[in-house]
Amino acid sequence: MRMLVLGGTVFLSRAVAAFAVARGHEVVAVHRGRSGTVPDGVRQVVHDRADPFPAELAGEPFDAVVDVSRTPSHVRRAVAAWPDAHWVLVSTISVYADVADPGGPGVGRLVEAQPEDVDLAADPAAYGPMKVACEDAVRDGAASATVVRPGLVVGPGDPSGRFAYWPARMRRVLDAGPDDPAAADVLAPGDPADRVQVIDVRDLAVWIVDLAEHRAVGTFDAVAPAVPIGELLADVARGCGAAPRWRWVDGDRLTALGVRPWAGERSLPLWLPRPGYDGMVTHAADPALLAGLSVRPVEETAADVLDWLRADPEAAVTGLTAAQEADVLARSGADEPGAPHR
Repeated sequence: MRMLVLGGTVFLSRAVAAFAVARGHEVVAVHRGRSGTVPDGVRQVVHDRADPFPAELAGEPFDAVVDVSRTPSHVRRAVAAWPDAHWVLVSTISVYADVADPGGPGVGRLVEAQPEDVDLAADPAAYGPMKVACEDAVRDGAASATVVRPGLVVGPGDPSGRFAYWPARMRRVLDAGPDDPAAADVLAPGDPADRVQVIDVRDLAVWIVDLAEHRAVGTFDAVAPAVPIGELLADVARGCGAAPRWRWVDGDRLTALGVRPWAGERSLPLWLPRPGYDGMVTHAADPALLAGLSVRPVEETAADVLDWLRADPEAAVTGLTAAQEADVLARSGADEPGAPHR
């Protein structure tokens, strides 16, 4: 199979290109040349998708195209260039209008499409609406298409640094010396029973290649089964070989202490305040699993992310600093530390 990967240098698109080559496919990656590198065996074309595709590239036939773009004009231009290929578009669960009750593909109400390109630095809320427009362009213009809507994609190479916060925190537990006895006291967010969903980038990439090979048609929430966050964090600790003393602080108290949810500076990653965000992390995984998605244990992902952090000093990690975490714990009124939650 000849596969065109629009991207191919960073995280998910790079993993897709790597797995496709490993399967013996001929892979061409089109990217801007601004970050990352393509995997060995991938032919690369440096091109800015704001411009028309070079005639020699647009004239090449491809059996499948994988696109991770969030920019509607880029997707429309690419679909017009290769309408006969099977398309796999990586969309997002952010297309759902109601984060409390998303419903799922074919059921959940979507946000209104934004067909014009929007600078997300000026309007971050346009992300979901632009992805809806990208989905429409693929369904309307391609011979056949699969749309996958991931939630939180994690694993080695993640540029967001969200999930990596927790293996990095376990690393501090493992590396703590006698001068830092409090390092094992780890701030944990909300209620241990709150459910979360993550999917390893490598599992998603393999499935995307499978979908392209079989020209599967449909729309899927690309998620692993939801688990309690207490269980997920215990799995992370076990995968990293750490024995933290979890100190759980409820969401209202975290908010009052200026801790941000989900991701970014001064955040406790993966935490989402309840009620209000339950639907963001309770998407049904069964349709994707029945369509061939296979997910690995969180312990394995955590161990591999820890190895990546140790090997790459520039690996992205976002969230509370050690000083911020200590300050929050001191002011939180958290219970005395206990055994790791399970």
